[in-house]
Amino acid sequence: MKKFILWFLACLITISAAIYQRKTGPTYPKQIGVTLNDTLYTLKLVRSLALDERPEVKLKVYDTTVKATLYYKRFKTDNEYQISEFVYKVYPVNSFMMNKVFKIYEEKGLFAEVPQQPEAGKLQYYFKITDSRGTQTFFKDTPVVIRFKGGVPACVLVPHILIMFLAMLFSTVAGLMSLIKFPLYKKYAVWTLVLFIAGGMVLGPIVQFYAFGDFWTGVPFGWDLTDNKVLIALIFWILAVIMNRKQERPLYIFLAAIILLIVYSIPHSLFGSELNYASGQVTQGIILNFF
Repeated sequence: MKKFILWFLACLITISAAIYQRKTGPTYPKQIGVTLNDTLYTLKLVRSLALDERPEVKLKVYDTTVKATLYYKRFKTDNEYQISEFVYKVYPVNSFMMNKVFKIYEEKGLFAEVPQQPEAGKLQYYFKITDSRGTQTFFKDTPVVIRFKGGVPACVLVPHILIMFLAMLFSTVAGLMSLIKFPLYKKYAVWTLVLFIAGGMVLGPIVQFYAFGDFWTGVPFGWDLTDNKVLIALIFWILAVIMNRKQERPLYIFLAAIILLIVYSIPHSLFGSELNYASGQVTQGIILNFF
């Protein structure tokens, strides 16, 4: 019963951290509610586009009498905003999972085309929507930002996500077990380290290479926050496993679990790779921006 409770708590904590990260990450869709012609629509605004995806901004609006206009320009430039009209389109969905499991066969709504940018390039945008009651403007003062990236094969991305999730789960289990000195805490600590190395230090750099052309942009080669937070968590977990090889020192494992939980709570891709249009160089943010 005690083991079941520990696993239940670990699952709850891990899922909560994953949801929080998804809600706060700067590249996950931004969600707003909009009422048009007395119908409420939930719009998910794109903030990340792969180079193998259609370069479009979508508004999930099915009313063909609604008109909308997109205003966009390159991020952090003095360029004038360009205009792209939204057009109602219907695209077929050719996916076994979407067709057979979710019964989704088409994607429809208002779509506005934007120019595709190089890897790590960004566009900022806002838009206006006109219905029978007039025109509404959204995000003119705080534009939505799209970051472009290279396409990452599913055979790399899916294992990376799953293994990182498992690493977080095993880390939380090990941390909770170490707190009450449950006999298996050292075993789960080793599994955490193995999973974290596989997901974060092997598959992670491969994903980074496909997306932005570099395997590693953390210390000592750059200040990418995602890479550096993985490195910090790895150091703590290596220390925790080493310190518990011959003696029982559960405090190290508990500390490593807390560090990894903090790492997972930091929004993914925060201060990530960004193309400087003036210099043509790709730069990364620095953790000191927090302060």
